[in-house]
Amino acid sequence: MTYNLLLVDDEHHAIEGVRSDLDLAKLRIDGLFTAFNIRQAKEVMERERIDILLCDIEMPQGSGLELLTWVKERQLPTATIFLTSHADFKYAKEAIKLGSIEYLLKPVFQSELEEAIRNAQDVIERNSEHDRYSQSHQMWLQHHSMVIERFWIDLINHSIPSNRAAIAEQVERHHIPITERSVFLPVLISVQMWKKELKHRDEKVLEYALKNSAEEMILKKGNNGIAFTVDRSVLLIVLVADREATWNEEEIQESCGRYIESCNKYFYCDLSCYFGRVVEAHEMAAMVAELRAEDHNNVAYVNRVFPYRIKKGARHLQQLPALGAIVLLLKSGTRQSVIDEVDDYLSNLMHHQVIDAQILHRFQQDFIQALYSFLNTKGIMANQLFGDEESRRMSEAAGRSVTDMRRWIQHTIQRAMNQVEAFTETDSIIQSIRQFIAINMDQDLSREMIAEHVYMNADYMSRIFKRETGYSISDYIILERINQAKALLAQTQIPVSNIATSVGYNNFSHFAKIFKKYVGIGPTEYRSRHA
Repeated sequence: MTYNLLLVDDEHHAIEGVRSDLDLAKLRIDGLFTAFNIRQAKEVMERERIDILLCDIEMPQGSGLELLTWVKERQLPTATIFLTSHADFKYAKEAIKLGSIEYLLKPVFQSELEEAIRNAQDVIERNSEHDRYSQSHQMWLQHHSMVIERFWIDLINHSIPSNRAAIAEQVERHHIPITERSVFLPVLISVQMWKKELKHRDEKVLEYALKNSAEEMILKKGNNGIAFTVDRSVLLIVLVADREATWNEEEIQESCGRYIESCNKYFYCDLSCYFGRVVEAHEMAAMVAELRAEDHNNVAYVNRVFPYRIKKGARHLQQLPALGAIVLLLKSGTRQSVIDEVDDYLSNLMHHQVIDAQILHRFQQDFIQALYSFLNTKGIMANQLFGDEESRRMSEAAGRSVTDMRRWIQHTIQRAMNQVEAFTETDSIIQSIRQFIAINMDQDLSREMIAEHVYMNADYMSRIFKRETGYSISDYIILERINQAKALLAQTQIPVSNIATSVGYNNFSHFAKIFKKYVGIGPTEYRSRHA
């Protein structure tokens, strides 16, 4: 291996003296570069690979210590030797702190300088060998960490049976670094909400960032273990230690708290960390299932660290208060009062810490029943009013958290009350029906189709329409078709059969019969009289 060496000194004769003393071939120095100040030295190092830096300390345009600091900041693989006239201990101490190989005083003997350069070369070779080993070792670790991750995922998903013998077989086969004395502390990390709309690919990128951050902020604080993804937006950290060791769980929980704050700030999400109890490998699947159940039932709180709590026995079903007040407020037509009442209702459940996923689901069902019953009294078909994609998506998400439930409640109440208010103005209903019939006259119109358009019960709609217009829906449709046909016959040369089709009659004979019944003459004769 050959080396490049850079001499830095503001005195020309000093550089020439060192240059003449060095046997470049003997020292395996392939390239010798010189600089008379820090600026020139940086330019050389940015342009050339410099293995050894031989540098003065006191120079007019910047010190050698400043140059070495610059080298360290850029993580350049350069060994530094200081050659100076200053025997000040302060300089020597700073040079050692910055990682210089030698600190030599001028004038220096040739043999002493050559020995310093050889020492620098030994350091470079050791570091090079270490780097090669580290790269190889890192590749092995990366591969092996995937094997370890697969082991835990298979164990959690019951692909590996949760018994000591089956686990021991897998540990031996795949060289998993755990022993009979190993115990584990699982921490489940669950993203509860992304704060911005994300494509699936973007979400995967952020999940990867969350995993890396968990390793940096939790595992690398003196904790041995692994972090990996177990489901969409769900990570698991498995900390490992000897049975006799004790974890500082308070410190780990504080690290999780800082991790949550960091994720809030940089990764656009709310999330929580759930601590399990210390378990053996064969107990891990049951422990993780318990943590996931806790996450599922956490519908009220975000950005929290939950220490492990011993679970109590089966919980009695919470008796939810009746929704009578909400029904009365719906009837009064004050939408904000309804929303405020629901907020108070949910806040009360949270305050008494009785709300979980099951209770939230039951509340949603009770609210749907109350709302649909109210809409039915108004003749509004709720299943049609809320049949769009946005309403279905929000309804499905409502059971995930109180926040999602409040968002869905606000959506449903706003939409329901808008429709109720529109229906209190009878003229707007009649106008909407008439417009729909005029636009869709060529279709096979039915009461049900029209009722679906205005989100009304078909019978209720028919009664209102007849009361306001004097016509039944079916009679009105026929009259509109005949009037449209009369206009087309009188004002255009469109073939009669085409006119019949355009007003909803595919059978010409039937059209002619209906036309004569209402007009008194057939369509052809009508055209001849009015064209």
